Amino acid sequence: MKGLVMRSTGSWYEVLDENKHVWQCRLKGKFKIQGLKTSNPIAVGDRVEFEIEDKLENMATIFKISPRENYIIRKSVHKTAHGHILAANLDQAVIIVTLNYPRTSLGFLDRFLVSAESFRIPTTIVFNKIDLLSEEEKDYLADLAALYESIGYPCVFTSAVGKIGIKAFNDILKDKISLVSGHSGVGKSTLVNQIAPELDLKTMEISNFANKGVHTTTFATMFKIEENSFIIDTPGIKELGLIDIEKQELSHFFPEMRALLGQCKYHNCKHLNEPKCAVMDAVGSGEIAESRYNSYLSMMGDDDNRR
Repeated sequence: MKGLVMRSTGSWYEVLDENKHVWQCRLKGKFKIQGLKTSNPIAVGDRVEFEIEDKLENMATIFKISPRENYIIRKSVHKTAHGHILAANLDQAVIIVTLNYPRTSLGFLDRFLVSAESFRIPTTIVFNKIDLLSEEEKDYLADLAALYESIGYPCVFTSAVGKIGIKAFNDILKDKISLVSGHSGVGKSTLVNQIAPELDLKTMEISNFANKGVHTTTFATMFKIEENSFIIDTPGIKELGLIDIEKQELSHFFPEMRALLGQCKYHNCKHLNEPKCAVMDAVGSGEIAESRYNSYLSMMGDDDNRR
């Protein structure tokens, strides 16, 4: 039988078959996917084949994983040199960010965008909790959104509590499998509950300690919100370590840097301190945002060169 992995708990998987029946599955033996070292051989969104073990108990065994079209991966927080796949076979990614309560760093946002770009996964940025912003913060948000939209990332503005932008948020999810991600506390679950209240996803208040979010999602889970619309809710991410991206190709995943490909004096230019570097010239002229270039330097592990 064939099915779609809807939930992963690390050792057991909920798989939706072609007749919309959910099976509790385990893995048959050990899997190695594409030679990639991962802490989770199967991820939510994977398409698998399985055989029934116990029909009455809804138990089955997965024996084959179909090749992935794409995936979002980060460094494993438990196993050094391993990756953890957040989700696979996505139509798009949606990153929820907040300027305050808690603050999402631009470095984190840019790392997420690079991870998505590495597999050409379209990404929309949702700025949530806009009702909590001061006038000065709203001006900053407008500038920030203009920056990201200029390089190809659509932006949506929402307030789950204030019920602002809920239709726009719902519209971007229609007829797609979407990864919805972000720091803990940015309001992912509250936003989803606004468009699919029947899911009743658990939410928690922001911790008073360091103004940080509290984890409410333990395992990545796929939910059906409309007939052809699915979202994958992930545990809140504190850090997003990049994996499987070579330093020489990192700039290819910054759209504004990719547009200047071949314009540097040296074909192997890393855009750090080389002469006649088109990227550094673009940063100097304001064509490339300094914040984006600083994120690039951070990912290159060369913070000393930060402008």
